[in-house]
Amino acid sequence: MRRNSQLMLVGENVMLLPYKRHMVPKYHEWMKSPELLHLTASEPLSLEEEFEMQRKWLEDDDKCTFIIIDLALFNEEQDEIGSMIGDTNLFFMPKEDNDGLCTAEAEIMIAESSARRKRRGWEAIILMLLYGILELKVQKYQAKIGVNNSASIQMFTNLGFKEESISDVFQEVTLLRTVDEDWSHWLQEQTKMRITPYDHD
Repeated sequence: MRRNSQLMLVGENVMLLPYKRHMVPKYHEWMKSPELLHLTASEPLSLEEEFEMQRKWLEDDDKCTFIIIDLALFNEEQDEIGSMIGDTNLFFMPKEDNDGLCTAEAEIMIAESSARRKRRGWEAIILMLLYGILELKVQKYQAKIGVNNSASIQMFTNLGFKEESISDVFQEVTLLRTVDEDWSHWLQEQTKMRITPYDHD
């Protein structure tokens, strides 16, 4: 999504940067992991295909992608690539399929095992949800998670999402959350978000 291609979201422990070409090789290394491919229901891609995917994510209006940066690592090393720990995405669905509401499927992946269980994913997804609400006018969120991914299911449940259905075919649970003023305020109380320019091509 070009709308987020020149800005970053800064929180207290993480910042979200637009997914740029120089980040693709590290992302590609992550996605060689069978565990991450399984958790994200992804297919392995060649490096060339990964570059093409990054280009599509940048250009398509129905996708919003950020790379998650660990702020402590970045402040220490001043190295974007070395500070990358995962990504978070919004995939927008047709309004006619969702009661006319602006609806987005939210995803998050903490790829670096050393960054897990430190609430980096918690803050990152809150920043993404807030950006969607405040800037992209999302009215309803959906999350589809593998039935065995209990950590992600618990996180989205703690964020106020409710189970809508379970697919035996795809072995995933679908969770929903409709945006309202109280929930938006609650999200804003969980972290401080600054939106600032980002000019790395």
